[in-house]
Amino acid sequence: MKKELSKAYEPKSVEEEIYSLWEKGGFFKPKKSNKKPFVVVIPPPNITGSLHMGHALNNSIQDIIVRYHRMRQKPTLWVPGTDHAGIATQNVVEKELKKEGLTRHDLGKEKFIKRVWEWKEKYGNIILEQLKKLGCSCDWSRTRFTLDKDYVKAVEFAFKYYYKKGWIYQGPRIVNWCPRCATAISDIEVKYIPHKTKLWYIRYPLISQSNADNNTEQCGKNPYKPAFIVVATTRPETMLGDTAVAVNPKDKRYKNLVGKKVILPLMNREIPIIADHRVDPEFGTGMVKITPAHDATDNKIGKEHNLEVINVIGENGKITKQGGKYANLDVLEARKKIVADLKQQGLIEKEEDYDHSLAVCDRCGTPIEPLISKQWFLKMDKLAKPAIKVVKENKIKFFPVRYKKIYLDWMEKVEDWCISRQLWWGHKIPLKGVDDVLDTWFSSALWPFAVFGWPKKTRDFKKFYPTTFLSTAQDIIYLWVARMIFSSLELCKTIPFKHVYIHATILTLEGKRMSKSLGTGVDPLELINKYGADATRFGLLYLTSRDQQAIRFSEDAIKASRNFANKIWNINRFIQMNQRATSKKQEANLTLADRWILSRLNTIIEETTKKIENYQLGEAVRQLYDFVWHEYADWYIEISKLQKQNLNYHIFKIILKLLHPFMPFITEYIWQLHYKNKNALIVSEWPKPNKKLINKKAESEFEKIKQKIIKIRKKNPGKKLQEIDFVKALIQ
Repeated sequence: MKKELSKAYEPKSVEEEIYSLWEKGGFFKPKKSNKKPFVVVIPPPNITGSLHMGHALNNSIQDIIVRYHRMRQKPTLWVPGTDHAGIATQNVVEKELKKEGLTRHDLGKEKFIKRVWEWKEKYGNIILEQLKKLGCSCDWSRTRFTLDKDYVKAVEFAFKYYYKKGWIYQGPRIVNWCPRCATAISDIEVKYIPHKTKLWYIRYPLISQSNADNNTEQCGKNPYKPAFIVVATTRPETMLGDTAVAVNPKDKRYKNLVGKKVILPLMNREIPIIADHRVDPEFGTGMVKITPAHDATDNKIGKEHNLEVINVIGENGKITKQGGKYANLDVLEARKKIVADLKQQGLIEKEEDYDHSLAVCDRCGTPIEPLISKQWFLKMDKLAKPAIKVVKENKIKFFPVRYKKIYLDWMEKVEDWCISRQLWWGHKIPLKGVDDVLDTWFSSALWPFAVFGWPKKTRDFKKFYPTTFLSTAQDIIYLWVARMIFSSLELCKTIPFKHVYIHATILTLEGKRMSKSLGTGVDPLELINKYGADATRFGLLYLTSRDQQAIRFSEDAIKASRNFANKIWNINRFIQMNQRATSKKQEANLTLADRWILSRLNTIIEETTKKIENYQLGEAVRQLYDFVWHEYADWYIEISKLQKQNLNYHIFKIILKLLHPFMPFITEYIWQLHYKNKNALIVSEWPKPNKKLINKKAESEFEKIKQKIIKIRKKNPGKKLQEIDFVKALIQ
């Protein structure tokens, strides 16, 4: 360790060496103990992924919590691993094939899956290696993958368990469908992008002229032409499958029209006018077309009003034979022709520019088609009830607590889960004659217990399950957190974890979503290479607050944290060159400065411990920063230069322990240089506050003298500390 006296901390020369020390020492493995273990399972990143800012923040949080509990001398386990990520991985390999002028269909299913496995072996663990650069102290000997042989057995067991209970069924229901990927996809695989389109106002002729007597403004005033009602839509192509027009029951404008009928333009089919509370009276004319086959809300309305369901858009993204003369046209072609035909018949009242959010496949960017598809579903009614109960009773706690309500609101309205996907890569549904695979979330819902060998009652399962803590993003509370909870309660008869921490979303400084494709992303590996892992971790946490939903990233925070690391380094250099330990005799005759710093130190120990326990990590980071720099370094170290003996050696040792979960590399390196003993810092004991040393009187007296010194320095900027008479009071 040659760099102990270098003037600045050089993370590149330290981090690899220290990480190797931890791995060789076996410190990431849980120690043998009769104590209750502290267990975390990593949210398994996709094998397609590389480290992004969300990963950097979330895994820093997990590592801080894991390191803290390890220092509390608990047997601590953090299980790493990756997810096969069905659609994401299939899509990325298809892109690779496209470069060769091939499609998966050119290869065939068997050869394509072989290519995916080859891709996984080459790139599948990249992100795990990158997490090591961040300092993550996972037990890498327990790394899992959601398509490992044992994991496949666990997934098959879970499916068959539900199937035998009669909770899995097949049937036609509305799903998110990607025409390019040719599969149903989950809500999280749908993203919404700004889109400019038109809002078309279409006339639907009323069956009888008399129906329009009190609605002439909306229905037309010409007594020689049929009366109309007018609906507004951004998707005129779906009108081919309309089975009703709806109004809000509180909308007085259309009260007399409810129960009447109109002619569906182009299709010449009679459809009713109904009332439903889900209709927004402010949209368009307040009258909306209802297409149960191609809109999720319309589908719910259709079920309640017993409306016919007509699928007019097929899985290939083209109009079906139910669309009459428009059959076989793709959606956009059909839209153009339908609008032209409506105009020719005088049925377009007006059209206007309209900005809205377009739902597209997150993997390929193709517009999503909500449509009726024959899929496999898992019944949720009996699974949801116990999952609601354990959260209501606080057996599982959410941090921040507001996410408890968000979870419960969703679970109380949860619908049956579409668990099938029309992909080649993934867990095959274990039924004869079925080619579909299971939704990735079905297999990842088993993650917290399948990683321990379930359904076998392995030694690890008995010792480490249920887990203790989960940190994850708010956008997968429904898709993953909820599913792990009900899966564990049903399959393992226990909760999967006790605490769920939902971390903030990282945005750009301007408040925009971070995206590599949009050029708004920040690569955390570049930050690590530039400033070091400690500065990256500390800086990210410095920006956060436990109750924030989103934070705006600024590289200034990372730069400031790099400077803080240098400050710690220089404190160490000073102590190494000026070691003067306090004798037992001197401890009985502490100066005011000594009593003040001991009081502040023990207060910080107490408050840092509480903040970590309550997942207020940003607050803990900012408090440690202020204490180390602005109290200990700026004041006590300067005053200690004037004392015969000081507490620097003792205080700095405690500071290293308090900082270690947040800045593991520099603290461990200094520990090895300066306080080397049988134990590494990573497994040293977390400090306990000595409340007897918390001295508010000493703090008050010190603060008064400190303010007087500050005033003198403002008036005399060049005056040295030892030249100020008030300092004598601090060192006596």
